[in-house]
Amino acid sequence: MNENQQAIAYMKEGKYEEAAELFNELIEANPDDPLGYINFGNLLVHINELARAKAFFEKAITLDESAATAYYGLGNVYFEQSIYEKAQENFQRAIELGLEEADVFYMLGLTLQQQEQFKLALPYLMRATELDQEDAELLFQYGLSLAQTDQISDAEVVFENVLKRNAEHSDAHYNLGVIALYHDKTEEALKHFDQALNIQADHVLAANGKKMVEELLNHNDA
Repeated sequence: MNENQQAIAYMKEGKYEEAAELFNELIEANPDDPLGYINFGNLLVHINELARAKAFFEKAITLDESAATAYYGLGNVYFEQSIYEKAQENFQRAIELGLEEADVFYMLGLTLQQQEQFKLALPYLMRATELDQEDAELLFQYGLSLAQTDQISDAEVVFENVLKRNAEHSDAHYNLGVIALYHDKTEEALKHFDQALNIQADHVLAANGKKMVEELLNHNDA
């Protein structure tokens, strides 16, 4: 394992000081290599030092304007700062430069969702699920975009697949409850809202959904 791999390993283990020390050594040894700045920038995003992270990604881009992962990192900084247009611009640039990883398509999809551009978000979230077929959260967000564009039946299938990957996904249960209500299946809706609350007791939307269904059922029984 070389120094760069060791530093990344430290970062994944949450040993941020050790990772920072190694990344700093790599930058001092290779000041014209953008990779050191990109990795240090990623570390700074992890510890929420966004202004410093932005400077590192921008330095990497000055060294190599085609460094796709630098644009991806810069997109993450802007996303964390809720500057969604700038985030979108940088994620798109990373993809244009050939970055073909689930995370960049996922983040671009989320960025478009935040701007309520739900139809535009769909193909990027779908591509993310194609590149990483195991991640339940990627799949959930794709399902959410389907629901947001009124593709209810397709969204239902996706949320059910989310539960196959992660049976404890409270938001998938909540959304299946909403879809069940849409189809006038009140008892099925109640079941999903209950399951969401069993998993996450403070799920406010599921609690509201359950209350509404119980009122409907009580009214029908009266």
